[in-house]
Amino acid sequence: MKVTFLGTGTSQGVPVIGCDCQVCKSLDFRNKRFRTSIHLEVDGVSLVVDTGPDFRMQMLRAGIKKLDGVLFTHEHKDHTAGLDDIRPFNFSQQKDMPIFGRRQVLDQIRQEYSYIFSDKKYPGVPQVDCIEIDENPFHINGIAIIPIPVLHYKLPVLGFRIGDFSYITDANFISDESMKLLEGTEILVLNALQKESHISHFTLEEAVQEARKIGAKKTYFTHISHRLGLHDQIDAELPEGIALAYDGLELTLS
Repeated sequence: MKVTFLGTGTSQGVPVIGCDCQVCKSLDFRNKRFRTSIHLEVDGVSLVVDTGPDFRMQMLRAGIKKLDGVLFTHEHKDHTAGLDDIRPFNFSQQKDMPIFGRRQVLDQIRQEYSYIFSDKKYPGVPQVDCIEIDENPFHINGIAIIPIPVLHYKLPVLGFRIGDFSYITDANFISDESMKLLEGTEILVLNALQKESHISHFTLEEAVQEARKIGAKKTYFTHISHRLGLHDQIDAELPEGIALAYDGLELTLS
């Protein structure tokens, strides 16, 4: 399995428009963050988790030319706003794009992208195949995927586990039942927004605590705000086995 971090930023991205803080003005590429998303390549199957507003540039930057499906964690715009840009994959692959999400996520997509589902479609609109998932394991082209239910304040969000890799973004609560689903995870990705308390995201300290409970061999933090601080400084503060992810980071798991 190969994991590529397509984006590791929060809903506004980093740098933030109009901000002059040291993070937003930094020249370090690790402080420049697209909206959160990852690409997974598993036994030749190419999957993306979430299509945020930066989806087009993420695909171009990562050189992704084949896509077998999109997994949606939840319906917020910073995770769905780039869906229209699956069109080149429709053209090149000559088939509908399978998109996987909870019913409420797919309903939101149908509302926001009503032109995709219109009875009288405009030529060239995206072609999608909506596949409803819940909290039960499912397969995509033979790849087993385990949903991990978490809460983003009061909003249900799904994380995903494939083999020994687990991915959770936009969360501030993981139940005991979901903790059991994470047992044995070797590589964990978890959101860590900022140091200050937040209503719907883990803070840096809370994310460290959750990571220690899960006990993965290596944990990477994502969905990072400019308020967290400079990448190199924060990364140096983290315990052994925990690190900040950054855009373009690639992991290979056996």
